[in-house]
Amino acid sequence: MARDVSTDWNHLEELLRSRGVRVTHQRLEILRELVSSDGHPSAEQVHESVVARLPAISLDTVYRTIALFEEMGLIRRVEVLDDRGRFDANLEPHHHLVCVRCKRIEDIHWPEFDRLLPPPETESWGRVSSRHVEFRGLCRECLEKESQ
Repeated sequence: MARDVSTDWNHLEELLRSRGVRVTHQRLEILRELVSSDGHPSAEQVHESVVARLPAISLDTVYRTIALFEEMGLIRRVEVLDDRGRFDANLEPHHHLVCVRCKRIEDIHWPEFDRLLPPPETESWGRVSSRHVEFRGLCRECLEKESQ
């Protein structure tokens, strides 16, 4: 199920401009792919989807564009169980469910956790700027395959 986010060209162009990113057709296509995905795609998966619309786009262009978007705060890197970077355009507070077998990642919202104050020990450490919980286990599909 894709998130309810605008993939309208004008909205995406304004999003890029608001962060000082030069607007190109390739960047728009890559951003559209990222914001319309709820699956936390890798650069390779983004390339595979975008190349269907822009056959001449290189994997290197996708990598460089994703790095730029990450640097500009348009997306976040999600660390999972393998060496492939996965990316999330959902910048709202949320957490992740990660399947240790198929590597699927799903967003989960936990407002009660988000309202908690960090433990007092964090004050002596420094300043906490973000929090993220990651639940790891087996997704329903992998559990069903295991029971067959």
